[in-house]
Amino acid sequence: MNSFDFEHPPTDPLPSLHAWMREATETSLPNPNAMTLATIDPDGRPSARIVLLRGLDERGAVFFTNRESRKGLALETNKVAALVFHWDPLERQIRIEGAVEHVSESESDAYWNGRPRGSQLAARASRQSRPIADREAFEAACREEEMRFEGADVQRPAHWGGYRVALERIEFWQGMNSRMHDRMTYRSTNAGWHLERLSP
Repeated sequence: MNSFDFEHPPTDPLPSLHAWMREATETSLPNPNAMTLATIDPDGRPSARIVLLRGLDERGAVFFTNRESRKGLALETNKVAALVFHWDPLERQIRIEGAVEHVSESESDAYWNGRPRGSQLAARASRQSRPIADREAFEAACREEEMRFEGADVQRPAHWGGYRVALERIEFWQGMNSRMHDRMTYRSTNAGWHLERLSP
């Protein structure tokens, strides 16, 4: 696969970004859309976890979560984030950095309505990132939600929705033998994309 030419890089990174994502889905990886999301907590400390990419276009990379979770509170305080995709079978990595905003209510509704019912109920029951007595307490909360919505559609809670990370900086990394890796960054400017090749 040679969908990115580091010697003659494209002026627009989006087609290559989509190509690398598509090629990752052709590997044996169970979740090729898994990405590390790094945020800054309200106290200024960094925090990272794995989330799943659910949308990608020129506006940014989208994921969904409980906005009252630790990452949600971090994003409400410091509206910036960094994302990292790493695909070992391809020896590739993509890094994205940018400002963060909420997706529209209609986008959150559309994604929520496409989720399995069990996932909807668990999302409503979970007070994500907060202490809980034991597993049974969570299972009991799930049963309560199941009874509440018996025979009806499960409604999306107001605190659950999507975030979009703007494509302000994108880095393509291709692993090579003897640590002779390739790195190319794109930085969004008013004049378009600014390209820089980086030492590995």
